[in-house]
Amino acid sequence: MVSRAERSVLANWWWTIDRWMLAAVAALILLGLVLTLAGSPPVAERLGLSTFHFVHRQVLYLVPTVAVLFATSFLSPRQVRRVALVVFLVSLSLIIAALLFGHEVKGSRRWIFGVQPSEFLKPAFVILAAWAFSEGGKRRDVPATFLALLLLPATVVPLMLQPDFGQTLLICVVWAALFFMAGLHWFWVVGFGGVGVGGVFLAYKFVPHVRARVLKFIDPGAGGGIVDTFQVDTAIDSFLSGGWFGKGPGEGTVKRILPDAHTDFIFAVTGEEFGIVACLVVVAIFAFIVLRGLLMAARNDDPFCRFAAAGLVMLFGVQSAINMAVNLHLMPAKGMTLPFISYGGSSLVSLALAIGFLIAVMRKRPGSALLASAREGVA
Repeated sequence: MVSRAERSVLANWWWTIDRWMLAAVAALILLGLVLTLAGSPPVAERLGLSTFHFVHRQVLYLVPTVAVLFATSFLSPRQVRRVALVVFLVSLSLIIAALLFGHEVKGSRRWIFGVQPSEFLKPAFVILAAWAFSEGGKRRDVPATFLALLLLPATVVPLMLQPDFGQTLLICVVWAALFFMAGLHWFWVVGFGGVGVGGVFLAYKFVPHVRARVLKFIDPGAGGGIVDTFQVDTAIDSFLSGGWFGKGPGEGTVKRILPDAHTDFIFAVTGEEFGIVACLVVVAIFAFIVLRGLLMAARNDDPFCRFAAAGLVMLFGVQSAINMAVNLHLMPAKGMTLPFISYGGSSLVSLALAIGFLIAVMRKRPGSALLASAREGVA
């Protein structure tokens, strides 16, 4: 146990971070290992790999994941902004490189050098957007709000060219929430809302991939029959098969024919082997992180830290909600991972970067406490 009397960097870090948030994230990481152990062996065997291939790789991915999370949680707000800017520029460059030189996988060019750069772009984008919106509220001599407006198309256009409409939707939702938090005029809110709806309509009208997914969701028989909805149908069967308390670890049978049981549909594996009760526990942990993060953000006196914390937990929460909604057939498939639970190196490390940023901007700082005391004294 670290003593409050210590003045080391580690002691200062321990007593200024949100330890409940850190514990909840640690719980998700441990659950991810257990659920990867449950969902990945059938996938590995189908691919001709060793039974625990994905489990071993997930454990290896946790080394850089934990290192990135702890390293970034030590940063000051100024350092968070600088690191985010570097990550954003590098990620955007890699996305463009993937468009030009990357291999096409399932109709998209999202990978290069074994990395999916769009995953790292998301937390960096949130930090830069929060920085721009917070500066726009403080300084009228800096065109920060205009820069925040330019940041969105600069980010989403390369993603749409991949194409990666799931990540594009996620980034647009978080940006719109930060835009609303900035207190800008309702004229702009309604205007950008109209642009968003128009963008969705155009994507449905002119992008066959998007139109096919929407039609499959509305009418499972559209565009090729039951084969088109095989994963979603199998995921629903997994929940029904598990019931309230599940079949038990390793006893699932429906998961054996679920193609992405270790990634996009690991929540369905949770339902089959551990039951709906376990799924509700997982949902409760995600809800705790999001609600606690928003509460801490609302209490923060620093505009940048408030925007950044709110944006990061919304990014985390919306991605979680999308994944679980797809598993339950509440929205069209998006190909989005369940944070810290789905298998994947890029996803794990990028989420660690996001949570590290979140812990860093939410840390208790003497300056904030003094400012709050001064305000109470004036009142």
